[in-house]
Amino acid sequence: MTDHLNPQQKKAVEITEGPLLIFAGAGSGKTTVIIHRIVRLLNQGVSPFNILAVTFTNKAAQEMRNRVKQLAGPEGESVWISTFHAFASRVLRYDYEKSFTIYDEKDQLVAIKQALKKMGHDPKKVKPAMVRELIQNAKNSLIDPESFCLNAAAHSDKLRMSMGEVYQEYQRILENNGGLDFGDLIVETVNLFKNRPEVLEKYRERFEYIMVDEYQATNYAQYVLIKLLAPPHNNICVVGDDDQSIYSWRGANVRNILDFEKTFKCKNTLKLEQNYRSTQSILTAAHNVIQNNLSRKSKKLWTDNPSGEKVKWNEFMTSREEARGVVKEIQRLIGMGYRPGDIAIFYRVNAQSRPFEDLLRYSGYNYKIVGGLRFYERKEIKDILAYMRVLMNPGDDISFERIINTPARGIGAKSLLTIKEAAATEKKSLFDMVISGSDHFSNAIEKKIQPLRELLLRLNETYETDDAAALAKDVIELSGYHRMLELDEDLTARSRLENIEELVSAFSEEENKLSSIDDILSEISLLTELDNMEENQEYITLMTVHLAKGLEFPVVFLTGLEEELFPYYDALSDPAQMEEERRLCYVGMTRAEKLLYLTNASQRMMYGQSKWHLPSRFIRESLGNKGQDTVAGDLEYVYD
Repeated sequence: MTDHLNPQQKKAVEITEGPLLIFAGAGSGKTTVIIHRIVRLLNQGVSPFNILAVTFTNKAAQEMRNRVKQLAGPEGESVWISTFHAFASRVLRYDYEKSFTIYDEKDQLVAIKQALKKMGHDPKKVKPAMVRELIQNAKNSLIDPESFCLNAAAHSDKLRMSMGEVYQEYQRILENNGGLDFGDLIVETVNLFKNRPEVLEKYRERFEYIMVDEYQATNYAQYVLIKLLAPPHNNICVVGDDDQSIYSWRGANVRNILDFEKTFKCKNTLKLEQNYRSTQSILTAAHNVIQNNLSRKSKKLWTDNPSGEKVKWNEFMTSREEARGVVKEIQRLIGMGYRPGDIAIFYRVNAQSRPFEDLLRYSGYNYKIVGGLRFYERKEIKDILAYMRVLMNPGDDISFERIINTPARGIGAKSLLTIKEAAATEKKSLFDMVISGSDHFSNAIEKKIQPLRELLLRLNETYETDDAAALAKDVIELSGYHRMLELDEDLTARSRLENIEELVSAFSEEENKLSSIDDILSEISLLTELDNMEENQEYITLMTVHLAKGLEFPVVFLTGLEEELFPYYDALSDPAQMEEERRLCYVGMTRAEKLLYLTNASQRMMYGQSKWHLPSRFIRESLGNKGQDTVAGDLEYVYD
């Protein structure tokens, strides 16, 4: 079964006892190694109940589950393979003493806006997204609101002290609504393990073998979680690549993988350096860049693939000319037989996408910007999910506020305020307040909420017996949402109607994989951007380089390679940030399978200002020791 593995991959599969660190370079088959390790353990008689494999995206977890099942048969289905957040959610569902709703990014922003207003801030002046990032970074470092405030006070940082108060209020809102955000899932699981030793012992005893994928992307909270789980067996295998650690801005710490040998007293370290994705020309240019980082483990990718075409460096006068040149080359490549789906355009910041969009649209090419509105973020989808969340967790006031007048039933802001004040007085959730009624309600308000009360009681009955698809149908029909869209003459109404119908179809498909409505709603909340990329679609892909991790394309255009843009200007005075920018460039380059284009513009309009830029140092570094000989070796220079 392992005959097709290379010698280093075989070693990685065969070493099953004790800590093991695997440095897996880009395109080196790390997923294959993890899957074969799991299958080998099963073949040796290890129970699937005793194996845990953790990764970062639902898509990667599903791929692992499918491939393990394919190789190991039905027994493979019982191996616990999931994302960090899904793992934590499942643990909390079993062992947490409270029911909870998972708040996705949109829900978090609603709660943060409420917290800002409560603490006297204007959400239009203090950006909720910025506050969310600050709070999530704190949670990724296991810093609770009180500790955050104490730290800010100790440094006399008035801004952070103020945001600490918002953090505290935000957490109160979540607690009052029975909500946990993504950060809380890990935090509360760590707290559960620390505060209830018998629960930790149960999971330690269960998981004799633990595997962690993409270990270079772990943050402090995830590191602590794994460190708690590993003893006493300590059969902990982590797979990752320090050269691809690009998410420090959201808490990832490259030291987790660099210090693994010391932290876990690991005596077995392997390097997977054979690449199966790219040509040697691409790998050489990428290595020439990344070898300039000091904080890394020495490694060099190689391949049995052909040398391939030289990496092309195209320099343009302006960003508009850069976009025109890229689209012109795309036209040539498609004429040669490449498909639009083979081609990706990467850039450092979202603002760079506009000229590419303009010219692709003008040229008649379909394209998709990864980072656009996702299916589960569309308004009509979130409305139906809010109904289902309220039925799952009646204490979820934020979801309840979303549905109380959707479709419109005459319950305006004034009526809602009365209901909220009554709920606060009687210490009830909004759901319970509407169901029970109150002496505080006028006859007019009582008349308005009576149809909603009847609807919720009817849906609550079906929630106990329906599967997710049937419940979604009931919500759509009984609430009047379907009728509302049918009567809507807006041009988007038909599309929105198709979306809610597609939601029912999606739930029907999920029924074979997930056992309960609660699990399905949790799975949806945990979806990430890359999980929603559709397969086999004929469009040219545009995305920031950060979103490219884990993907591959036959043709890649790595654009905007200029000083102060890529590397970003913040990194020019910070060596650690510069190393991360270099890793980001390396990740972008190693997404390419056959053709890689590096492009830059001498003059670029950014945020309304025209600026001159020098070519990025990464272009110069990609030449290796060839210096300024831009036509030698693995890089071909073209000026347009």
